[in-house]
Amino acid sequence: MAMLEPSTEQPQTVLRAAPSAHRRRWHTLRKNRALVGGGSIVFVILFAAVFANELAPYSPNAQNYSAILQGITWQHWLGTDNLGRDTLARVLMGARTSMEVTLGAALVGLVIGVPVGIISGFYRGFLDDWLIMRIVDAIQSFPFLILALVLAAMLGPGIRNAMIAIGIGYIPVFVRTVRGQMIAESEKEYVLAARMTGARDWRIMFLHIFPNITTPLIVQVTLAAAGGIVAEASLSYLGLGAQPPTASWGSMLQVAQGYLNSAPLLAIVPGVCLVIAVLGFNLLGDGIQKLWDPKRTD
Repeated sequence: MAMLEPSTEQPQTVLRAAPSAHRRRWHTLRKNRALVGGGSIVFVILFAAVFANELAPYSPNAQNYSAILQGITWQHWLGTDNLGRDTLARVLMGARTSMEVTLGAALVGLVIGVPVGIISGFYRGFLDDWLIMRIVDAIQSFPFLILALVLAAMLGPGIRNAMIAIGIGYIPVFVRTVRGQMIAESEKEYVLAARMTGARDWRIMFLHIFPNITTPLIVQVTLAAAGGIVAEASLSYLGLGAQPPTASWGSMLQVAQGYLNSAPLLAIVPGVCLVIAVLGFNLLGDGIQKLWDPKRTD
């Protein structure tokens, strides 16, 4: 009986190619539902705001007294208001008004709040503890919406003044966000190395540290935008924001309150738009936060 010789063949190992960096990033984004959902909503709103004139079936201010307070029809997909104006056209222009005021206010807050926060967090000491932060505390002692209402009343009605009023309310939030990040980054090794090479303070602040704190700042901008949308609608509702005949979701709600029984769609449409817009920006901020901090599970 012949002896079986042991096989000398080595088991074959199946090598699988490692996923590419592009595929890994795509997989990470797909798992981040808040980022995808919020980003999609914000994109649609911004697209509607930019191309409102092209998307609107009618002029938002065109009055048709033969079609007052109509419901959903083939001619007016979302009905008409008390002056026969097309609701869909006014909702689209309201998105433009809301984004114009909200993003403009965020720009105001960033232009003032970011440099102040950088200087406060970098130098600290008397300038930080006894001057800048005491002013920030004084501003934040007022609720954001109340402060915006008071400033808008002082400045007078109008989109530009509403933008400034909301932007001033943003400043303390951006100052605190940037200041906290500056304090955390100032003690890191790359900053100490930059100091040892003789780099000037402005170079360390704006060229070394600032690029490393942009992500939390972007998160804060998206969250602030959600509050800005509500603030703009509130100011327009009270007559301190967009003035007639300019379309705004807040002014549309103000008109609709007199027709809740006869034409509820007139209030439902801008109200739903407000809820979706706020939800979109909140989801986007939460998604960016999770992307920046993968350990975050809440």
